[in-house]
Amino acid sequence: MLDCLSIIERYYTPGNDDYRVLVSHSRQVADLAVKLSQRLIDNGVPIDIEFVEEAAMLHDIGMCRTDAPGIHCYGTEPYILHGILGRRMLDSIGLFRHGRVCERHTGSGITAAEIIAQHLPIEPPRDLLPESLEEKVVCYADKFFSKSRPDEPPKTMERARKSLAKFGGDTLQRFDDLVAIFGDPATLDLQ
Repeated sequence: MLDCLSIIERYYTPGNDDYRVLVSHSRQVADLAVKLSQRLIDNGVPIDIEFVEEAAMLHDIGMCRTDAPGIHCYGTEPYILHGILGRRMLDSIGLFRHGRVCERHTGSGITAAEIIAQHLPIEPPRDLLPESLEEKVVCYADKFFSKSRPDEPPKTMERARKSLAKFGGDTLQRFDDLVAIFGDPATLDLQ
């Protein structure tokens, strides 16, 4: 198992607000992703649960390079790029598989057509959709937790859908496809 905190500490200072936000959120996402993965395993579906936990702990590592003061990040890049930035950071230390999770977890994935239609600052426009089960479970688990309100309980399915609705029908359809694979987290013991 990777020492994810030591990787995070290459870019964040323990005790700082951005570190607390990242680690708290990532732990929430990792715990849910592991529980969802275990449910798959219990139903005979193979998934790399150790990798899922590592990737969930590192999925938002790029946020420190973005301009997102609400979560104590004072970088220069637009927040929409935090996954791409995270991939670059993890690729630079040889964690290519983990980097793919970073790049593909935003929303319920983003298509090249959406990048173009919404004028998102992602160059070149390309599909950034989770493909493997491991990528999908981290993307899905992430939708149930807020970085700006880490003390809140997990979002309900209704709240998670509502937060994605503003991005359009294709985003919601991709989310519903993830629901079909992983089920409603409300049926799990999240304590």
